[in-house]
Amino acid sequence: MDNVEPELARDMSGLRLVLTTGVPGPWGEAAKGVFYVKEIDYVPVRQTASEPNEALVAWTGHRNAPQAILDDEPARIGWEEILMLAERMAPEPSLIPGDPRDRVLMFGLAHEICSEDGLGWNRRHQLLAPMLSAPDADTNPAMAGTRILGRSYGFRPEALARADERIVQILGVFSEQLAQQHAAGREYLVGDALSAVDIYWATFAAMIRPLPAELCPMPDFMRTAYGTLPPTVTPAVDEALLAHRDLVYERHLQLPLVF
Repeated sequence: MDNVEPELARDMSGLRLVLTTGVPGPWGEAAKGVFYVKEIDYVPVRQTASEPNEALVAWTGHRNAPQAILDDEPARIGWEEILMLAERMAPEPSLIPGDPRDRVLMFGLAHEICSEDGLGWNRRHQLLAPMLSAPDADTNPAMAGTRILGRSYGFRPEALARADERIVQILGVFSEQLAQQHAAGREYLVGDALSAVDIYWATFAAMIRPLPAELCPMPDFMRTAYGTLPPTVTPAVDEALLAHRDLVYERHLQLPLVF
């Protein structure tokens, strides 16, 4: 993907989507998936992981990705903000269930994947732990970017200590929800059709077991890290959930991934 530099993107009109260059970050892939399903075009904008990204901050006020900027509106940086922007730009196909109870369920499940203390958040704690637990973690200049990332996710020993438990809880909730849907003759996580939470699960599942290299050509170090789970988490990985990830990608999302 040829990402535009922030200095050029800020003078453009239309939708610009800030994405981390060269890696399939789950929050970014989720935003891409939402816009892909809705056939909303955007200009991809460069963000570099663990770097200051001064030009980006000067434009939007934010260093991280993803960010969605429509014309001269403020940057949307949260998964829910980005989803609601997409719904406004292209109401159909809606990725939010029409039934009020299903809507509440979908947003609750999405929170458990995308928000603070969710699946992605706690998986980040696990991935950062080996580096931020090193004896020179606070002083090694080479780890400055990692320290920035750790601060962004509130990394601390007590949070890491409960990360395994939270991930097991979340995987259990999703496994049970999918089983209930299948028992009712439904293929998706909520209701009778694709919703945003199916996209969120599909894209964040890379942090549990990445797609094959031919479909997701991520860096080798990232594939190894994402695919290495603590022994307490591995038994909670339901193959039915991974099969659902594959179904969502095959039917609805772009393959192979481009980033």
